[in-house]
Parts: sequence; C-alpha cells; structure tokens
Amino acid sequence: MSKDTWHPLPPETFDIPVHEIRRGYRSDVYFWRSKVALENAHQETSVTMQVFQKKDALLCGVDEALAILKLGTGYYKDRNKAYKLFDQYIERKKKIRSLYFNSKEKMLEAQEEKLDLEQKLDELWEDTHGELTIHTLRDGDSVEPWETIMTIEGTLYQFVHLETIYLGVLSRRTKIATNVRHVVEAAQGKPILYFPARFDHWFMQGGDGYAAKIGGATAISTDAQGEWWGALGAGTIPHALIAACKRDTVKAAKLFNANFPDTNLIALVDFDNDSVNTTLSVARELGERLWGVRLDTSGTLVDKSVVPIMGQSNPTGVNPQLVLNVREALDKNGFNHVKIIVSGGFSAERIAQFEKDDVPADAYGVGSALMEGRYDFTADVVLVEGKPCAKVGREYLPNDRMRKIEL
Repeated sequence: MSKDTWHPLPPETFDIPVHEIRRGYRSDVYFWRSKVALENAHQETSVTMQVFQKKDALLCGVDEALAILKLGTGYYKDRNKAYKLFDQYIERKKKIRSLYFNSKEKMLEAQEEKLDLEQKLDELWEDTHGELTIHTLRDGDSVEPWETIMTIEGTLYQFVHLETIYLGVLSRRTKIATNVRHVVEAAQGKPILYFPARFDHWFMQGGDGYAAKIGGATAISTDAQGEWWGALGAGTIPHALIAACKRDTVKAAKLFNANFPDTNLIALVDFDNDSVNTTLSVARELGERLWGVRLDTSGTLVDKSVVPIMGQSNPTGVNPQLVLNVREALDKNGFNHVKIIVSGGFSAERIAQFEKDDVPADAYGVGSALMEGRYDFTADVVLVEGKPCAKVGREYLPNDRMRKIEL
C-alpha cells in the first residue's frame, strides 16, 4: 500500500441522513441484523472488507462513501433506548411534512422536538470511525474489472450496516462519471453539456452533477448539480418560452437577453422545424450578442432545410446535413462567431460518428444516455484477523495503487 495520505471532501458536503444510516433504516435489513447479532455476541474480531466492481470504469463516489463511514461507524450504547428515540424521530419527520400546509407554528414545534431527539441519539452513539483503517483509490481514477478499489479494516459490527449505503453510492456515481467520460472522449475536446436532470429523481442532482464533473462535463443544467463543486446551472432558451412568445423565437431570444444580459445567449431554433431560417432571423436581430444556437429537432421530423436531400441519408432529427446547412448559412451571412450546439438523443457512439464525419458541431448536449448501464460494486470480507477467510472466488486482491485515508 502507498504511504501517501490524502483528504477527501468533508462530510458536510453531502446530504447524509446520519441517524437513519446509523440505525440501519436505509440498509438491507440482513446487514443490520448481522450487526446486532455480532454486538450481542461481543464479537470483536477484526476483518478486512474488500470492495470492487467488474468493468472498466471511471471511479466516483469514494469521497461520499468515506463520509458515510465516518458518520455511521459505531454502535448505540443503549440500543433499546435508541430504537424508541429513533421511532419518535421518524414520526416527527412525518409530522413536520404534514404540518407544513396546516400550521406553521406547530411545524416549528415539531422541528424543535426533532432536533432534541437528534441530540439525544447523538449522545447514545459511540463513534468508532477512528478505529478503522481504510485504503482506497480516489474519485477520478480509472479502474479495471475486479480491481480492488477500497479495503476497510476494523471490527465488523461497527460498520457492517453501512454496506448497502456506500456500495449504492459508488455504483451510482461511477455509472454517471463513466458515461460522461465516454461521451467526453468521443467529443474529442468539444464541450459536453450535462443535461439529464429531467430524466431522474430530483434528489440525485447534487451527487450526479459532481460525478459529471469527475467525468469531464463542462456545464450542468441545475444549480443543485453544481452544489458540491461551486458551479451554477447553465442552459438555453426552452421551447416553453418560445411558445409563451406565440412561437416567435426572435422575441423569446430578445426577452431572454433583456433579463440575462451577462449570460451566453444560446437560441433554440427548431420550434418551427425550420432551423436555418430561424437561426438567421435570430442572428440578424441579436448580432454579436448571439453566442450560439441549439439544434434539437425531434427524431421523428425532417427539418425543412433537409427535405431536398431525403433519400440520400438518414434525414430525421439532428443529422449531419442539418448541422452543415446551419453552419453554411451562418458563415455565408457573416455570423462566423455563432456556435452550434446539438442535442436530442446523443450518445457516445453518435458523437463519435459526428466527429469522424467532421460535422461542424461545437458542443454536445447529452441527456438520458448518461443514465444508462450499471456498475455494480460488491464488498466481501476477505481477511479475518489478518488471515484469508473469503467466499470461494472472492479472495484477497491487494492493490498497490490504493492510498491510506485518514477519516
């Protein structure tokens, strides 16, 4: 193991439900039951837990997993008392939600009660994270199939209940980071705009946005996606704004410009399925203020400028000929400074083909493709008291690339 140490993002970076992970509320119940059984047996045996997955991947989620281990490792000094307090804590959480629209005064009282319960639970918790010895790779490291990415050494009952939580974090964040890295590599240096927020639960945005950064995305669409690393959401004029302006894209662009003069103005130009003419109309009105246009033609439509060549290529959606048509129109009319962003069903494979064909796109907006696939992590006890003791096929696999971490 490397003797180098490093310091991950602090635990307060993450929105971790501390009391819920300590109680096993969000863990597979068999891990919590294992914890209880080992505690009751006073089983102090030291083990080494080994974490891995089975694909070539870009690792992400390590810092968050370490925060979970720091906040959640330990045990209750009086478990029965803690159980009762925790049940009250969950009831107060529900009560606060139910009172929001009914009585703000009672809601505040319930919040005070919840804080009091949290304090009492903290007093009952014996924090033992300092007894763990952890070696790990870092967020942003490329990993191979079956490569050990983390080992956790310590008394098993103190951290066994956290396995569900940290494995889920690693799986989710690694999937996003790896998918983003694939499209970044396919784009060969052109910006990748990370825009899949609408395709998943809102609660995922903070961690997914961080994973997108690790993967190499240059922009995000929500402020929440940049919370962990200090970025703000960016984006173009949506179709809804154009519709509100009675399908007048120029009017929508001018309205946007008047309200956000310091933001790069990118006009969405496919509303009337006439991207070339709409692009020129916006460019003539906005001139140097127009930073770029975004093509987002539906995959079931053929843009008006592409109709004449139907039969010679795949004409639907945002295709190479449409991008070329818009680029040529911009350049011919003196708008060389205007960039072209393409979106709508783009994946690493599709971007790679665009680059191979030298399609004049300047940036790619990618959405649902970044949510696909799976990178499942597994954790196994591989050493007990320093000696091999693993499930058949899951032997100890040391990794000299890992570094020791001080929580």
